[in-house]
Amino acid sequence: MLDPEGSVEHKASSSFPKVFLIPLAMLLAIAALLLLAFSATQQKETDFYTFKVVNIRGKLVSLEKYRGSVSLVVNVASECGYTDSHYKALQQLQRDLGPYHFNVLAFPCNQFGQQEPDSNKEIESFARKTYGASFPMFSKTAVSGAGAIPAFKYLIDSTGEEPTWNFWKYLVDPNGKVVKAWDSTVSVEEIRPYITELVRKIILKKKDEL
Repeated sequence: MLDPEGSVEHKASSSFPKVFLIPLAMLLAIAALLLLAFSATQQKETDFYTFKVVNIRGKLVSLEKYRGSVSLVVNVASECGYTDSHYKALQQLQRDLGPYHFNVLAFPCNQFGQQEPDSNKEIESFARKTYGASFPMFSKTAVSGAGAIPAFKYLIDSTGEEPTWNFWKYLVDPNGKVVKAWDSTVSVEEIRPYITELVRKIILKKKDEL
């Protein structure tokens, strides 16, 4: 004869997994959605123009405004042996190719030889008055080491090249990808052909779309 108690016990134990089946499925679905959301967020941080930085006037700005154009990102300094030659060449580049298809993006930095000691206001005044700098300038910041801002960390990670002195130059294409990096000893004129080629491609693409 079947034990009634045993029969009830058997039914209860067999229904146990079903009680948790729906909640478990819901938890897995939520986890999957969270994973997708996290992945989407990570994908947004895959190019230079997705970052936000502080401009020379102290305002937080998005680099998205430069998407679609070529950028030459440079860590500048006012009291360096490379200052005069680089500022002159950078401004000439901006005058010749900017601002619709190209921009120099200048980031003052005091990490190397303490050669950018002044305030943002003084730095901007020096660059504008001495060299007529018309390119965008950003707040004095760290561009190397643990304290480097995320935008520069991206440049470093993309190229494997970390600034070791003032006036390192990173060329960024219209999609925010880093093309190449050059140290202080390489003149702006030497890298001009790389820039003009990218700008030429933008112009040709726009003509084809007309």
